[in-house]
Amino acid sequence: MKIDQVDVTILNTLQDNARTSLEQLAHLTGVSTASVQRRLKALRESGLILREVAILDGTKLGQAMSFIIMVELERERLDQIDAFVNRARQEPQVQQCYYVTGDADFCLICMTKDMQEFEALTHRLFFQNANVRRFRTSVVMGRKKVGLEVPLEVL
Repeated sequence: MKIDQVDVTILNTLQDNARTSLEQLAHLTGVSTASVQRRLKALRESGLILREVAILDGTKLGQAMSFIIMVELERERLDQIDAFVNRARQEPQVQQCYYVTGDADFCLICMTKDMQEFEALTHRLFFQNANVRRFRTSVVMGRKKVGLEVPLEVL
């Protein structure tokens, strides 16, 4: 789907605040509310907008610890990769899972309430999985930038 400057403005605004009203989007873009509504429908149907979510403060909700975990698999067969990805998707503490190049096969971003919960997570994901060769964990000392915004320009 080709996007123009109006679409870029809509998408950038929604990346900052998905609750921005149609009227506000119309004002920002200089097009009618009906046009914004049609464009939003097309952006959603095309798959450019995947989801619209609320971002929560995990620390205020008792999830004080964050971890970056690099995972190396024993075997990299497609079925083994799929099995690991499916297992990671089932774990609510796994916020993000990336299949990566380099020394590790996966990079996970995880959040738990404490070290005991993290230890239980490592048992479920790694120690009970014969295909995990090793994993290395970094504890996040502080979140300095968190986001999933995509830098946009007219395509």
